[in-house]
Amino acid sequence: PVIHEFDPYFNWRATQYLYDNGAKKFFSWFDHMVWYPLGRPVGTTIYPGMQFTAVFLKRYIFGDNMSLNDVCCYIPAWFGVIATFLVGCIAYEASLPENSGGTIFGVVLDGLMGRYASNDSMRGESRTRIFGLSSPALECAMFSMGFMAVVPAHLMRSVGGGYDNESVAVTAMTLTFFLWMRSLRNQDKYSYMFGALAGVAYFNMVAAWGGYIFVLNLIGVHAAFLVILGRFNTKVYLAYTLFYVVGTSLAIQVPVVGWSPLKSLEQLPACAVFLGYQVLHYCEIQRKQKKMSRKEAWKFRVQVFVVVFAAVGFFVVMFTPKSYFGPISSRVRGLFVPHTKTGNPLVDSVAEHQAASNQAYWQYLHILCFLAPMGLFIVLFRFGDSAGFLFVYAVTAYFFSHKMVRLVLLLAPIASSLGGIAVGRIVSWSVSVLLGENGDEDEKTVKKTKSSSKKSDGKTKSDGKKKKEKKATSSSGNSFSGISAIRDGFLEAGNSTEGRIVKSIAAVVMLVSLYMQASTFKTYSWKISASLSNPSIILKGQTREGNIIKVDDYREAYWWLRDNTPEDARIMAWWDYGYQITGIANRTTIADGNTWNHEHIALLGKALTGSVDEGYQIARHLADYVLIWGGGGGDDLAKSPHLARIANSVYRDHCPGDVTCRAFGFVDRKGTPSAMMEKSFLYALHGHQLKPGVVADPEKFQPVYRSKYGKVRIYKILGVSQKSKKWVKDNRECDAGGWFCPGKYPPGLKEILEKKTDFAQLEDFNRGGSDKKYQEEYFENLNNPELAKKRGERQRKLEGLDDKVDEKKKDIKAKTLSDEEKIEIYSTWEDTDDTTLMWSIVNKNSVDDLERWLEADPGAAWLRSADGRGPMWWAFESKNQDIVTILMKMGVPHTDKDKNGDSPVDLLKE
Repeated sequence: PVIHEFDPYFNWRATQYLYDNGAKKFFSWFDHMVWYPLGRPVGTTIYPGMQFTAVFLKRYIFGDNMSLNDVCCYIPAWFGVIATFLVGCIAYEASLPENSGGTIFGVVLDGLMGRYASNDSMRGESRTRIFGLSSPALECAMFSMGFMAVVPAHLMRSVGGGYDNESVAVTAMTLTFFLWMRSLRNQDKYSYMFGALAGVAYFNMVAAWGGYIFVLNLIGVHAAFLVILGRFNTKVYLAYTLFYVVGTSLAIQVPVVGWSPLKSLEQLPACAVFLGYQVLHYCEIQRKQKKMSRKEAWKFRVQVFVVVFAAVGFFVVMFTPKSYFGPISSRVRGLFVPHTKTGNPLVDSVAEHQAASNQAYWQYLHILCFLAPMGLFIVLFRFGDSAGFLFVYAVTAYFFSHKMVRLVLLLAPIASSLGGIAVGRIVSWSVSVLLGENGDEDEKTVKKTKSSSKKSDGKTKSDGKKKKEKKATSSSGNSFSGISAIRDGFLEAGNSTEGRIVKSIAAVVMLVSLYMQASTFKTYSWKISASLSNPSIILKGQTREGNIIKVDDYREAYWWLRDNTPEDARIMAWWDYGYQITGIANRTTIADGNTWNHEHIALLGKALTGSVDEGYQIARHLADYVLIWGGGGGDDLAKSPHLARIANSVYRDHCPGDVTCRAFGFVDRKGTPSAMMEKSFLYALHGHQLKPGVVADPEKFQPVYRSKYGKVRIYKILGVSQKSKKWVKDNRECDAGGWFCPGKYPPGLKEILEKKTDFAQLEDFNRGGSDKKYQEEYFENLNNPELAKKRGERQRKLEGLDDKVDEKKKDIKAKTLSDEEKIEIYSTWEDTDDTTLMWSIVNKNSVDDLERWLEADPGAAWLRSADGRGPMWWAFESKNQDIVTILMKMGVPHTDKDKNGDSPVDLLKE
């Protein structure tokens, strides 16, 4: 088994360290092989839940029967199975009759009128299928598990080898949600005890992934939602109190979390709900003891809340230091701002942090895009305290996933649950109709409604004095008596001979339809699972002769470093590959995916995208070798505009007058570099002896390795400053404990470091200074690309490049593509800025923009992304007839197949 991606290699390395050295050394592990020369205190900056889980399984379950590597590779699949089962439990809990007998409208009306819905009114009808399990809850659970097992949104974090935090965290999250829902089960006197178990499960979530903040706040929002609906009672109070107290008490034991649940603005809302629950519970006790009227109770609550709010505010202002409360992180802030960028070019450069598109939802959820809303609609009419959690979860998860595509994985449990509820209830009803069970239930429902109506009439005839003395009863059962009468009429009609025949036909049609849709979904998920199962570190390629080959360039390059460089060798590479270099090559890296130090990554970006001389002067003080990813696609040169922007966020002289560094990049689709790019350290090493006139300075760099298929190149840095290397080793400052020993930059970099401006996050109110001007211009450039482009052009003109660009544009306009050039473009499948822009233009039906682009560069019509799709596929998918016509006139075919075997016409059918 092979570990996939980038982050899993760090997780594997940390697991190996824990297994070899034990927990005590793990939590005091300061790793000097990463973030050179600063290092990183790994034990106190990692969510260690997955590592401890893997070591426990290795030591006490598998022993010598399975290697630690294999345990790590299989953990995502094992925990994916557990998460699948728990999703079924969630759907079962939400569909139980005692939890789903009301409607959202009745409950809301009860809340508005100050009446608590009685527990009896929240109970629905059910049947027993097998082992005493309730139907349709059983069917809902089974289908929810079926969806969760194969939905791509879950598969992407549960495939073997994907040893990432989310693979364990999704299981911990679903367990926490299920236990929280279980603590609210109706007609179970002691169900609140499950709130404490939910707190323990939440601790597991905290230890596994930083996404625990979502879990904490989601349960807090649901607890507040129950108050708004008038469902606050002693059970709800005890359940949330136990959850919060137990969960928070355990969470602060995790070193990376510490006291943040009581300090971070991201987590304080749940704390505020907890305090509000205490105040509400006190008010309820006083209301019952003093027998207050509704008006008196509300007046008392307002008074108590004002006093408590004032006391808390006074305490915060007087007794907490200025920096006590932590700011909202840029990633979280990006979920709430109107635009899709955060203001931090480092965060904005990560593809997973971009907004989700409709295409992304269909790719990861497929048929659940339709079934989940149906399930949500059913939940609103089969409502209860536990079922209400699914409503809150669905709305919240959709909102966040829409802002950040990575969070689509949060939709997998809720979409599977709601989809399972929709299909489960349809199948349950259909089966009961075909078995003749439905008619009896309809008769019971009609009788129950009539009985309730008689009781209601009886109550109406009571004297006024009795009305005042009686407690308020729920309106959820009789607030919609007219609708109930219509429903009963349909039920009685359905019990007739003709009605039974119609229902039987409808049942058969729905079952057949569901079967056909399930077959399509299964085929789609199977294809996706095959692609997700291929490790990104090993690629599958095809030679010109059509032979399938295995491209293992990346691992072979890391193995070369391991076997051919000194153990203390330092490797300069972009931070994406840091985890793999330390995990496989066991060599020191400059930065990695932890991205904890923005300024350090900016220094790395400056070295790579600055001039050769400038980059070399930085590199010789920090590294012995430089590793470059080449070979096209998403290689280092393709990423380099992001590197330049990150460098400029700290070193403002990097791209003067151009905060988004538009002056660094390609000037056309042919890969013509701008002057700044052409002079850069990265361009020289990337194109060494591969592009005309590009040669790495032989006095500064020595090529020592080129992988078999050209994906990786390694250069030895000549003239390395041994003085700086020794200085860094001899000048680490350790604390009193002797293990926390951060390093410092060597004096040789002093002149460069003096030019930096520490990056100030918009949300960091604890810093004395601000960077308002930079942020304003950054967002102005992002929101107005044309203005940014003009600024970039102005900068290029200052460099004397305007004539070169104009000549290139004239060449493009005057040129007609040959068939060979069209084939070359059309047969290249890769995700680039051009394919992203093309998708956006087609999706928005921007015909004028497309025509202008094709006039300047007709080859853009033949672009294809990594999934094999291009503008013709997107035009059919968006049903943009004008764009389809334009592309057909240019000769772009509409019957070719993409990666999944779909043609543009097939997308139109979908």
